[in-house]
Amino acid sequence: MLASVYAFSEYPHVEAYVELSKKTTILLSPELYEHLPRTAKVRGKSLGQLVREACEAQYGYVSTEDRLRAVADLRRLSLPVGSPLDMKQESVPGPDAVLPDRHQGGS
Repeated sequence: MLASVYAFSEYPHVEAYVELSKKTTILLSPELYEHLPRTAKVRGKSLGQLVREACEAQYGYVSTEDRLRAVADLRRLSLPVGSPLDMKQESVPGPDAVLPDRHQGGS
């Protein structure tokens, strides 16, 4: 199925040009069944989009495009950071820093 409704049409909650090809059925409590459509309407989304976004947020699916966009966004911040090795050395103490010295005055 191909949802191809233009953005800003009379159906602003419908995704534009997104291929949705898998279908599932979920059972909801009566309370959730009443609550979710109202929430979707308030947020200007379809019920399906609301559920998809909740699943992505809860279970951590991030598309390759989203990951690349996040990396590009971070790169544009131009923050004063060191190399990956420098940052690792600054943030992760070595074993000697956290373990007691077993060779001094021990058994």
